[in-house]
Amino acid sequence: MAAPLLDIFPRDPDFQVKADDEKTSIQARVRVHPSLPARPGEPRRVEHEYARGGAWAYLAALDVHRAKMFGRCEATTGIEPFERLVDQVMSQWPYNQARRVFWIMDNGSSHRGEACVRRLTQAHPRLVPVHARVHASWLNQIEIYFSIVQRKALTPNDFPSLQAVADRLENFERYYESIAHPFEWKFTRADLNALIARMRSRYAETQHLKLAA
Repeated sequence: MAAPLLDIFPRDPDFQVKADDEKTSIQARVRVHPSLPARPGEPRRVEHEYARGGAWAYLAALDVHRAKMFGRCEATTGIEPFERLVDQVMSQWPYNQARRVFWIMDNGSSHRGEACVRRLTQAHPRLVPVHARVHASWLNQIEIYFSIVQRKALTPNDFPSLQAVADRLENFERYYESIAHPFEWKFTRADLNALIARMRSRYAETQHLKLAA
């Protein structure tokens, strides 16, 4: 389903935006030898050999107005794990009382198309599903959070167990909420239209040069 981009400044006083996505296959790499902490003049040392301790699918949603995080580790991705994330959010205040909750997501296999829209709206009449355009998941702010998680919480990947990965992710969510502010999102619809116009112009020029050659 293709959906129009939302205005950057919503006019609805009850407007609440959610953004979600999945970070698949977060492994617990159990190092053969313990990592050594950093010392003056020397970086941290991490053993390159490891045993695989399993993997999580990490599902997360972000309230872009409050920098509020909702995350869960699942054994796999799919419709049921995704809908458990939706239930986790929509059962809490203020989302269970809001007039409308806009839920922004990509076109992943667990939540794509009209069938997903029907399931979500039947289970949660207050929810308004919004699919980003194909190949435009970078417009979803949860991707920024995933980048932060990867750099700040999962690197280096050195965990004694799979449960330790889940604990790290949950603890980081709470820490992030204590220090974070909503992202200052500056890329507007006008910026997007200008970018597309420039890309089309360059493409037209390239085609013209090919024909002239």
